[in-house]
Amino acid sequence: MNIHTVMVIGAGQMGTGIAQVHAQAGYHVIWYDMEKKQLEKGMERIERNVERQREKNRLSEGEGKEMIKRIHSTSHLRRAGEADLIVEAVTENKDVKKRIFHEVDPLAPPHAILASNTSSLSITELASVTNRPAQVIGMHFMNPVPVMKLVEIIRGLSTAEETAETGRAVCESLGKTAIEVNDYPGFVSNRVLMPMINEAVYAVYEGVASPEAVDNVMTLGMNHPLGPLALADLIGLDTCLFIMETLHDGFGDDKYRPCPLLRNYVKAGWLGKKTGRGFYFYSS
Repeated sequence: MNIHTVMVIGAGQMGTGIAQVHAQAGYHVIWYDMEKKQLEKGMERIERNVERQREKNRLSEGEGKEMIKRIHSTSHLRRAGEADLIVEAVTENKDVKKRIFHEVDPLAPPHAILASNTSSLSITELASVTNRPAQVIGMHFMNPVPVMKLVEIIRGLSTAEETAETGRAVCESLGKTAIEVNDYPGFVSNRVLMPMINEAVYAVYEGVASPEAVDNVMTLGMNHPLGPLALADLIGLDTCLFIMETLHDGFGDDKYRPCPLLRNYVKAGWLGKKTGRGFYFYSS
């Protein structure tokens, strides 16, 4: 299937990056969010990213302007009717995502593929609220989207081969590496990453070491580019907790039980970099 127009739903950090990379690859992008201010902030981030690329001679001024022109912001979900591929990138909440898929399904053209950027939720369950489960797929981009090369392609139980092939082709056209995984909680990336982060939180909770010491062990001793607690702050501690709860519920195994300290930080509103405080403090 040929993809010409991509609709991105959500103007948060992930949605902004997904809109940017598709526009940069030459796709016509319809960018939807209920909040116009969120779209404006997202566009400002994209413009700053384009300017940085121009300064580094990775993008000419003309290419940057053409890329920006390919992004059309909207607060009208009915524009899904213009899209060949719709990528949902809203908050990691099952009920919210299911509602969006249910609403978008009748608006989208019959040939359109519906994709979710979910980092842990069941593609099969999201597909179940649509009348096109064969055309539903997971496309899990890594953060930050313009930089990270990996996209996890997740097939639901009913995902058609053509849908998977199209998803892979689109990701490769963005300069990404698409790796196909099966539809189980956390897929591969977060099934491996989040328990490591959770165990790092336990090390702080049990008084084994400070956050700085834990992160230094992993960066200096294991050659990780970023320590697990700094990474958790970047991802968002609320997102980390939600994914751990999804793993715990999905597998029923206590090795995925979220650390009480992680729960307390989220209850306190200490969500990491986005709120100015998590395991570390951040200035505005």
